[in-house]
Amino acid sequence: MRASTGLLFRFVGAFVGAAVFAFAGLLLNIVIGNPSQERAFALVAGLIGAVIGLLLTPYTVRQARASMESLTSRQLGGFMIGILTGLSAAALFTYPLSQLPGALGQFLPLLVAVAGAYLGGITGARRAEDFITFVKDLRPYSIKSSSAETLAMKTERAVLLDTSVIIDGRIADVSKTGFLNATMIVPSFVLHELQNIADSPDPIRRKRGRRGLEILNVLRTECPLPFEITDLDVSEVRDVDTKLVALARHLNHAIMTNDYNLNRVAGLQGVNVLNINDLANAIKATFLPGEELEVKVIQEGREYGQGVGYLDDGTMVVIEDGNSHMNELLDVHVTKVLQTSAGRMIFARLTDDDNHN
Repeated sequence: MRASTGLLFRFVGAFVGAAVFAFAGLLLNIVIGNPSQERAFALVAGLIGAVIGLLLTPYTVRQARASMESLTSRQLGGFMIGILTGLSAAALFTYPLSQLPGALGQFLPLLVAVAGAYLGGITGARRAEDFITFVKDLRPYSIKSSSAETLAMKTERAVLLDTSVIIDGRIADVSKTGFLNATMIVPSFVLHELQNIADSPDPIRRKRGRRGLEILNVLRTECPLPFEITDLDVSEVRDVDTKLVALARHLNHAIMTNDYNLNRVAGLQGVNVLNINDLANAIKATFLPGEELEVKVIQEGREYGQGVGYLDDGTMVVIEDGNSHMNELLDVHVTKVLQTSAGRMIFARLTDDDNHN
């Protein structure tokens, strides 16, 4: 089977070589200006071309096969589209060229078709990525990626992490508990923003950026959930938050963030948002007015006489007349609970026993 295929390729190569050299012979005869020897020139040149084509075909086929095997799926698609485009362009010249006198009208359309297919195929394979980018740029937001897994990413459950939630660090603790069941994806532009923060001359920003990079390493190595860094990007937008919202809409993924403004903007555009602060507030213990607590006063409050302490979950407790009991563990009863954007705040008073003391 392989021998017969090779023989077939040799015959095809001989035919192509004969046609090309015959046409070259006709052109040479026209230059010389000897019309009576036109057929002789074409016959001799065609025989020479057939022999050369027969000899060079195995090498040409091997080179073509190696080139085809090295093409990616996108390049192969671009190659096929380029051939069709080249043949279509050559077809526009077929009729005018066929009107030329003599052998030129017979062979020139074929030569132009072969040249158009070759040039179109080579150009299509080399410029496949540019062609795909051009098609994507026709949409309002073009999502660029060198990854072939974009379609698979659209169908799986996943969340996009923004810079604030990574620096916050609680996402690592949440993922370790097993309550979150989704692939955590960090876009490359978020990673670049973290790197810029980590390289900031401001020591506070630099510390925050390095903490974010450390959290990413924890998510990658210690957390049970799948973790990915994707090169998907939104080329027309520079702002990181806008890129993140556009990418989330394109992939139909949720965004995990602590940023209040990003939360509102994403919600207005129909993107599902998971806010770590909302989760933290939801799992805090609920206290009703009249319930008793035990809390240590560690600092003064804003108002005169107030003391401030914190529960184990970080909830702030403001104690009336608690300023005089600094660094003491007190029994207090709840008078009011306020839910703010920063979290839950509890107001309390000393119990009768502590008042007497």
